[in-house]
Amino acid sequence: METFFLRFLNYFFFSFHTALILFNLLGWLFPKTKKLHLISLLITLFSWGVLGIWKGFGYCFLTDWHYWVLRKLGEKNMPSSYISFLTEKFTGWLPDEVMVNALTLALTLLALLCAIWVNFFVKKPE
Repeated sequence: METFFLRFLNYFFFSFHTALILFNLLGWLFPKTKKLHLISLLITLFSWGVLGIWKGFGYCFLTDWHYWVLRKLGEKNMPSSYISFLTEKFTGWLPDEVMVNALTLALTLLALLCAIWVNFFVKKPE
């Protein structure tokens, strides 16, 4: 039973976390999700920056929880970055950690600028 639950959690985290990453990058594009997108980005940045004070900059509680499940399932030697983890799972290639962290931060900040723009500066069509 425990293994079934851990596998379920693994699939849940894999699906939810991946979808959340895509939403954090692209949610600003859709008028119906632009407010939720901004909130999601702020929570993500809070985790990275504020929780990161104690856990290390870039700390993500979803990655932490998912990695706990994966370790229970016997996974070893996982990269510190969830983006690196996904890249390796999908392609077999483990990219340079510094490059991944820089790209992740740059794209997230770009998404934040887009979110601020569409939420506060773009007028609704009448």
